Amino acid sequence: MSYPIPAGTLAGKTALVTGSSRGVGADTAKFLAAAGANVVINFRNKAPRAEKLAAQLNEEFGTQTLVVGADLTDADSVASMFGAVRDVFGGLDILVLNASGGMEANMGEDYAMRLNRDAQVGALDAALPLMRAGARVVFVTSHQAHFIRTTPTMEAYAPVALSKRAGEDALRKRIPELAEKGIDFVVVSADMIEGTITATLLNRLEPGAIDARREEAGKLLNVAEFAAEIAEAAIDEIPENNERICGDTSSFNPIV
Repeated sequence: MSYPIPAGTLAGKTALVTGSSRGVGADTAKFLAAAGANVVINFRNKAPRAEKLAAQLNEEFGTQTLVVGADLTDADSVASMFGAVRDVFGGLDILVLNASGGMEANMGEDYAMRLNRDAQVGALDAALPLMRAGARVVFVTSHQAHFIRTTPTMEAYAPVALSKRAGEDALRKRIPELAEKGIDFVVVSADMIEGTITATLLNRLEPGAIDARREEAGKLLNVAEFAAEIAEAAIDEIPENNERICGDTSSFNPIV
C-alpha cells in the first residue's frame, strides 16, 4: 500500500489526532505514523479499539504510540491528556483537531457549540505549552460548515455546521498569536465523506441526502482519501487563506 507522505519524513516528530480511534482520525494517525511520527491516539470511549490501532501502528511502522482517553468538552480531561503527552514525548509538533459531533442524542442543546467551538479552542490552549517552533495545527471541517454563511445546508446538519464554522472562526483569530510562536495553522475542508458516521446519520434522517450530494459534487471523498489530505496538510506549504479546500466546490458560494 502506498502512503501520502514518504516514510521517514516525520521521524522524530510527535502528532496528536483528536478522535483518532476510528474513521478519518484513525486513517490520519496511520498515515502520520507511516511517515515516521510518534502518534497520540485520542478517544472518548471504547478504549479497546484505540489500543488495537496503536498495536497495529507499532507493528507496521515501528512508531511509538500513546493512547489517551479524553472528553474534549471536559477541561480536566484535556489537561490530563496533554500532561501525558508531555511526560511521554516532551512536546508536540502536529495537532490535528479532527474530533467533532453534535448530532448525538441526549447531550444537551448546546453540545454542538461546546464540542465544535469551545472544545477546539480549549484543546489548542492546552496544547500550546507543548508545541515546538515549527509545529502545525490542522483543523478538520466540512464544506457544509466552512461555507455555511453563504450556502445553506441540510436542516439536520445545520447546528453542527454553524458550530464548526464558529470553531473555525475562533481558531482563525489565533493565527497571529500562533505565528509569533512559530506555529502554523491550516483548515482542511471537504464535502460529505463516504462511509463516515455523520454521512450515515444524515442519510438516515434525510434519505437520499448522500446520493444527492454525490450527484451534485460528481465525487465524494472516502475516509482514506480525506485522511490523506489531512496528513499532507500537516507537512505541505500553508495554502492561501490558511485553507486546503478538497474537491469540487461549485455548488457552494464562497465567503467574501
